[in-house]
Amino acid sequence: MNSPIQIGAYSLENNLMLAPMAGVTDRPFRQMCKQMGAGLVVSEMLSSNPKVWHTEKSKMRMDHTGEHGVRSVQIAGSDPNLMAEAAQFNVNNGAQIIDINMGCPAKKVNKKMAGSALLQYPEIVEEILDAVVNSVDVPVTLKIRTGWDTDNRNGVQIAKLAQQYNIQSLAVHGRTKACMYKGNAEYDTIRAIKRAVEIPVIANGDITTPEKAKYVLQHTNADGLMIGRGAQGNPWIFREILHYLEHGERLPEPELTEQCTVMLEHVSNVHKFYGGISGVRIARKHVGWYIAKYDQGRSFREHFNGIDDAAEQLDALEMFYSRLHKKLVSSVA
Repeated sequence: MNSPIQIGAYSLENNLMLAPMAGVTDRPFRQMCKQMGAGLVVSEMLSSNPKVWHTEKSKMRMDHTGEHGVRSVQIAGSDPNLMAEAAQFNVNNGAQIIDINMGCPAKKVNKKMAGSALLQYPEIVEEILDAVVNSVDVPVTLKIRTGWDTDNRNGVQIAKLAQQYNIQSLAVHGRTKACMYKGNAEYDTIRAIKRAVEIPVIANGDITTPEKAKYVLQHTNADGLMIGRGAQGNPWIFREILHYLEHGERLPEPELTEQCTVMLEHVSNVHKFYGGISGVRIARKHVGWYIAKYDQGRSFREHFNGIDDAAEQLDALEMFYSRLHKKLVSSVA
């Protein structure tokens, strides 16, 4: 159940991938998830609009300094020529795999007829796939949803086009464009897609536990899994799933000391990567995910979100976990 996936010339270490998430899968988060066992980590979505390539935000998203493993960069847009130019630009910047976004349901992306909105227009999908694949010498992958609404699940049709135009792997989120992130992901369409094509198919959507990971693999017969929101504040989900698939048993939850160590390393890297107040602000959302289950009244997060100094943030986090550990020890005694 955990056979390494081949994407073009690249053989991944395992069949677990970190999904690209705008505003989340920056370099510090990708590095942490890779460290925790992800076989492939995909960068945040980059626009195909050349006017924004040299903005500070885009430069940060394109920064892969010091990363280990295969560099996969996701691009988004609706114009085939601009998408081809974006692919070339990112390959010249070090991308080893180009991933095409046809899965994002966000309104600001879809109103530009990009992301999952493209699923309504298979003829444009064809033009984009053809243009991008023929513009670069690296493998091109594709991420889609099952269709644009529950009455129009055309994922199988799009998957066949992907195979026809030499897409090297296909990730499928088990919701339609209209579903956004509501309700539960469905995996029957992913299973149908896997049956319809020979290229690697990666299942995505609501994979938050090792048990769910095994179920989705068995139900869909997918070649691998892509994990997005399930990794937020929980980067060790990758090693937990790998262990469960190999041994059929759950790893114990990381001890508080390790949770603290991992989070502090992650937050420190965020501070270093962004610098100044930007690093402090971006750290807040990651910390919120890490400690949500321990701070159900949100009192610590309210305090933490008022801290504007990086060193003070780290001190506050150490104090929080120290108190949490003492509370746990006293409850056991």
